[in-house]
Amino acid sequence: MRHFYLIVDTETTKRGTVADFGAVVINKQGDIIERFGAMVLGHFGKLPLFSDPAADPAAFWSEQSAQRRAKNYDDMLESGERSIASPQLINQWLTRINTQYAPVLTAYNIAFDLGKCRNTRINLGIFRRSFCLMRAAKRQIGQLAEYHEFCHTHGFLTAKLKRPSMTAETMSRFIFGADMADEPHTALEDAQFYEAPILTKILESVTRKQLLELGK
Repeated sequence: MRHFYLIVDTETTKRGTVADFGAVVINKQGDIIERFGAMVLGHFGKLPLFSDPAADPAAFWSEQSAQRRAKNYDDMLESGERSIASPQLINQWLTRINTQYAPVLTAYNIAFDLGKCRNTRINLGIFRRSFCLMRAAKRQIGQLAEYHEFCHTHGFLTAKLKRPSMTAETMSRFIFGADMADEPHTALEDAQFYEAPILTKILESVTRKQLLELGK
């Protein structure tokens, strides 16, 4: 029996809804079977993108950066890299994916994405099995001595406690190399180029059953 996984990522508005929805379906070998990325009708362009008013203007999540990110999304729409889809249309795609592949649902910090999708009426509850990719990565990759050495060597450490960073960006750099580009924080690209390789790496050494346990 072939196993499939649906990796979802979201970028959000200040109202806690989804502005940018991205998802990829992969198999155990990490092949991309299907991909979907869209700005969400009624949310992107209508509600401001999430930002932290206390952040330094140069920081990625600053209010100034939110303006740049919105312009980047407009450019993606103009070029055809993104389309605009209603929550209902996204749900139709998810229903087809569930029917066709019966995938296990995951996300890097799945509780966050589940909540934001719920606020947007994007229905991820149709999937019978799910797990948190971040928890699985922390327990599998994050415990490796090589990972700790990598983070200390390259300075990928938490700001306060100086412990190895467990972000998807750092995990991806461990897999591909320290000079890998920063996550763009656009939903489809984050899911395909950062989170999917992390899941594929984990699947090299665990069974599906073990993976679901790791991600509880």
